[in-house]
Amino acid sequence: MIPVAAMFSLAQCSYAATEYMDHPQGAMYPWMMLSTLLTLALPFVLVMRDRHPEPVFWTACVIVMVFPYDSMLALMAMTSLLARRSSRMRTIRAIAVGASVSVWAQLRDALRPADSSIWHLFFSKPDTGTNGVPIEMLTGEGPIIATSVVAALIGTAIATLIGLHIRSRASLDTAQAKADAAATHAATLQHDLTNQQLADAIAAEAHDTLAHSLSLLALNASALQAETARLEPSEQAESIARKAEDIRRQAAGALDEAHQIIDMLRHPQNAWEQLTSAEETELTRESLGALIAQTRDAGQRLDTWIDIRQLGELDDAVAKVAYRAVQEGLTNARRHALQAPVSLEVTANPEAGVHVHLSNPMPSVASDAAPEPTGSPAHGNGLAGLTARAISVGGACRYGVDDRHVFHLDVHLPWRGRAHA
Repeated sequence: MIPVAAMFSLAQCSYAATEYMDHPQGAMYPWMMLSTLLTLALPFVLVMRDRHPEPVFWTACVIVMVFPYDSMLALMAMTSLLARRSSRMRTIRAIAVGASVSVWAQLRDALRPADSSIWHLFFSKPDTGTNGVPIEMLTGEGPIIATSVVAALIGTAIATLIGLHIRSRASLDTAQAKADAAATHAATLQHDLTNQQLADAIAAEAHDTLAHSLSLLALNASALQAETARLEPSEQAESIARKAEDIRRQAAGALDEAHQIIDMLRHPQNAWEQLTSAEETELTRESLGALIAQTRDAGQRLDTWIDIRQLGELDDAVAKVAYRAVQEGLTNARRHALQAPVSLEVTANPEAGVHVHLSNPMPSVASDAAPEPTGSPAHGNGLAGLTARAISVGGACRYGVDDRHVFHLDVHLPWRGRAHA
């Protein structure tokens, strides 16, 4: 655009300067020289048309009005303005001013002497007006002036149509982008709706099966406790009553946890709040002591080696994974080897990180069904989920059965302070 505007301005300026070539002492001679030089600089105002289309348009109009330039610079600026601004009043004003400036620029050239006018050259006889041959016109001044005005209006119309076309194409692209975004959003909503329907179905199934079974377990434990109270007082009766109370309390707790999970499935928008770390589900001295006490109360023989320091500085996410590692390991031992002794080692400090190791021999009666090496589906989803959690915080989880039929769970987690997190 800049070279084209410079070329048109230079052509009209050079013809306008012809009548002053023989009078270098006059004031118009240096003015024409300055105008000729500025044809190489002033069109660069178009560079700013993206950010400031309206000031560029008015500046271009002033340049065409003041200097003996063609109207191409103003029409290009008008096209840029119409393409980038959609105000109705601004559009009408720009077209009116652009047409006026274009007509003025062409009339100014048509009203000059024949030797200094491009329009007169178009209507001159061939081989006249050059090489010292006086110019001879084929028509009068009226048709030349009328033609220049019509050409100016046609140029304005073309510039207007180009600007409006660019604007409409940009609007169409914007509308298409909005339509694509709306379609993507609708597809996302449909996907979320499908997932929520699946979650609702799972929640309903869990409520009908798991919650019902846990309720029956708690009810049967209460019935057992009531029946034991009717027996003659003895140490064995008291032991059975205590065990029944523990079963009832644990079943009630499991039922509450099942209802919480079901509620998270039905209301995923609140799930993240419930999944955030809490003191009860983070590795602390209190939570670790409660897990060990619950395991021993359930009748599991548990040997521990605990070396924990500065747990208050450990990142919540890492502390929660460490707690889940201990919880999953003890739960797995109760499920598969209730009568076998369990060894638990927990080490946590900034130098060594967090290390959780559990081991228990597998019962000989269940050796054929013992878990296979790491990753076997026989472990269910608990250990696989624990592995994913450990990896999510930059740690590692390994588990499996050795040659002596001893099951091992080994979890290494990096130490991340709260400030780092």
